[in-house]
Amino acid sequence: MKNSDYKKKAVDSWFSFLQSQICNEFEIIEGRRKRFVKRHWKKKRKKEGGGISYLLINGKIFEKVGVNKSTVEGKFKKDFRSKIFGASKEGKYWASGISVVAHMRNPKIPAIHFNTRFIVTGKQWFGGGIDVTPCFNDMSEKKMVHSMLKKVCIKNKKNYKKYQKWCDNYFYLPHRNEPRGIGGIFFDHETQDWVKNFKFVRELGLTFIEISKKIIDKKRKLKWSKKDKEKQLLKRGRYVEFNLLYDRGTKFGLNTGGNIESILMSLPPQANWK
Repeated sequence: MKNSDYKKKAVDSWFSFLQSQICNEFEIIEGRRKRFVKRHWKKKRKKEGGGISYLLINGKIFEKVGVNKSTVEGKFKKDFRSKIFGASKEGKYWASGISVVAHMRNPKIPAIHFNTRFIVTGKQWFGGGIDVTPCFNDMSEKKMVHSMLKKVCIKNKKNYKKYQKWCDNYFYLPHRNEPRGIGGIFFDHETQDWVKNFKFVRELGLTFIEISKKIIDKKRKLKWSKKDKEKQLLKRGRYVEFNLLYDRGTKFGLNTGGNIESILMSLPPQANWK
C-alpha cells in the first residue's frame, strides 16, 4: 500500500470511529429516548464518494445536533481552484472529515461546534477546531473550555495562542463587527509531521466529547424563560449569517458537489432577527 493510501485509510477509519463515539455519548446525554437518524448520501458520480449523516432533533437537551462524516474526491471547479491550498492545475482532491454542530434546547447551554479534516491536493494537510457560542456570559465556562483546549495543544506541542487567535479571527462577523462566540481554537494547512498531526487531531476529537459533556452536565438543569429563548434565537441569527456568508466548510461543500442537507446541517432549527 502506498504511503498516501495508508494515510487516507487511517484518517477515514478514525473519522468513522469518532462519529460513532460522539453519537453514542450524545445519546447517553439525551437519555436514549431520542436517537440519531442515520442517512447515507453519495455524490452524483458515485465513485467520488459520499458520507454518512446523523441527526437528532427535538430532544430534551439537543434541539438539533448533527454529526456528519464524509470522504470524497474529484476535481475542483476551475474558478474555485485558486481558493484552495495546494490545488494543482488539474484540480484533483481527496478529502475526509467530520463536522458536529449542536444547538441546545436550553438557552443557558451554548451551541458547540467541532470539525477536523484531512485534505489531499498537491499538498496534504489537516485542519479543524472547536468553538463555543453562548448567548449568556459565563466566565467560568469560558475558562474551562480554553483550559482544556490549551492542555491538548500543549500535550501535542501545538501553539495554543496561535490557534486561539486564529479562531477569534476566523469566527468573526465583519459586517456586524462582533465575534460569533467565545472562541476556542482553529487551525488549517498543517502539513508538517503527519504522524504528530494525526495524533493531535485524534486527541482533539476526544477532547471535544469531554468539553461537551462538562458544559451540558453543568447547565442541563438550569431553568430558563421565554425571554431567554428569544435571546437565544437572536444569537442563532448571527450563527446563520456566519455559516452562510463566511464558513469555509460550507463553501467547500457547495463547490465540490456535496449533499445540501449535510452542508446546511449547521443551521439551527429556529432563528430570529430584529
